[in-house]
Amino acid sequence: MHTPSQKFLSKLGVAEPADPHDEKPLDNRRSFLKRTLGGLALGGFMFSPLEDTLAFSTSKVNRTSAPSDLKITDMRYAIGMNSTGRCPIIRIDTNQGIYGLGEVRDGASWRYALFLKSRILGMNPCSVEMIFKRIKQFGFHGRQGGGVSGVEMALWDLAGKAYGVPVYQLLGGKYRDRVRLYADTPEVEDPTEFAAKLKDRLEGKGYTFLKMDFGIELLKNTPGALVNDNFWDVGRQWTNQPMTYGATEHPFTQVQITPKGLDILAQRISQVREAVGYNIPLASDHYGHFDQNNAIRLGKAVEPYRLAWLEDLIPWKFTEQWKQITNAIDTPTLTGEDIYLKEEFIKLIDAHAIDLIHPDLATAGGILETKRIGDYAEEKGVAMAMHFAGLPVSFMANVHCAAATQNFVALEHHSLDVPYWNSLVKSDKPLIEKGFAIVPDKPGLGIELNDEELKKHLAPEDKSYFAPTPEWDDNRSWDRLWS
Repeated sequence: MHTPSQKFLSKLGVAEPADPHDEKPLDNRRSFLKRTLGGLALGGFMFSPLEDTLAFSTSKVNRTSAPSDLKITDMRYAIGMNSTGRCPIIRIDTNQGIYGLGEVRDGASWRYALFLKSRILGMNPCSVEMIFKRIKQFGFHGRQGGGVSGVEMALWDLAGKAYGVPVYQLLGGKYRDRVRLYADTPEVEDPTEFAAKLKDRLEGKGYTFLKMDFGIELLKNTPGALVNDNFWDVGRQWTNQPMTYGATEHPFTQVQITPKGLDILAQRISQVREAVGYNIPLASDHYGHFDQNNAIRLGKAVEPYRLAWLEDLIPWKFTEQWKQITNAIDTPTLTGEDIYLKEEFIKLIDAHAIDLIHPDLATAGGILETKRIGDYAEEKGVAMAMHFAGLPVSFMANVHCAAATQNFVALEHHSLDVPYWNSLVKSDKPLIEKGFAIVPDKPGLGIELNDEELKKHLAPEDKSYFAPTPEWDDNRSWDRLWS
């Protein structure tokens, strides 16, 4: 027959005490309770209220966090290098020792994120939407959206760790366990070498979706291929100095492609199609700066090759011009990597101006805002591909968003030729297997930094590694947008 104290121990999941016939049973029982309950007096244990006993007996259990008590205490950064240049990683610390990782858009300044530090110190990082609404006024299109987006990523990483679940679960769960990637392939002037590089992505690396560039840079030394290239240097697409070709929006260059130029570009795509076949989706990008009329002519010239899409033919903001292009050609059109927040995507979608949207999560406003963009597009019958050219922190933010968004098509991977890229973080699963990202099950983003490896690939002008940033602690501005 069990005594009251034995029944009470049984309810707590504690083993029954020693056999009463054993020598010194009471001493044995006391010793057992002392070991199990950290020295709580036997009488106090037996006669205390149940809730007090449970609180004491679990006081030394290691919990991930108490989410309601979390407070942001610091934000620090380190700048990693990628094939696309500088990629700042931020770390948001808390009063409980857990932290969240985020990444500012590739090519952007870490200052876009650190500027926000004074506005979020002391807040609970699990209040992701509240903090996002507080800071979103400080983002803008292009790389200027990188600060808000990077902070938002880090908050979700923190919230997932605090509650012990992957980020996709906080978004409503996942549609897929693997996220399809498309392999970006920068221009190589020799077409045979370029086709071989694309083929290696298929057969060597296992990708099932490709993207290529075939812009008018390839025509810069070809007489009779372009009109107005006696004034503009079309080989300088990536400059941003005022009044240069690279810094001049497409409708204002008045560059035109001649029939000869169109034939050369079409021939290049033909060679690639011959190398990779037609069963593989083949997207395209980086055509140069020319207006919507020439975009339509180019789109019609490449229609026989059934490209997955024509990307960023003109700047995203010219909605009516996009609609003219989309209505005039049969190849799908796509834009959006430089758009901040959902409102401008809504304009393009509602106008039926493009066939697919293409947000970059590190500009668009982060994980939840990108999912909202995808969900709105889905309701209107528009698919979503995702642009990405950063490091594994931002990559995993994209993976969680893509896993949780139904109309997702494919996520860009821009760093296949960077040998150390996968080693910059640690994960219990491979980041990528045969052209698919593996959706993690660990809390938060599911990764941790590989400090030793990342320190080898820091920006040459700033080798600091998550050093203190007290100069960003004080908020010196009244930021409310209304009176």
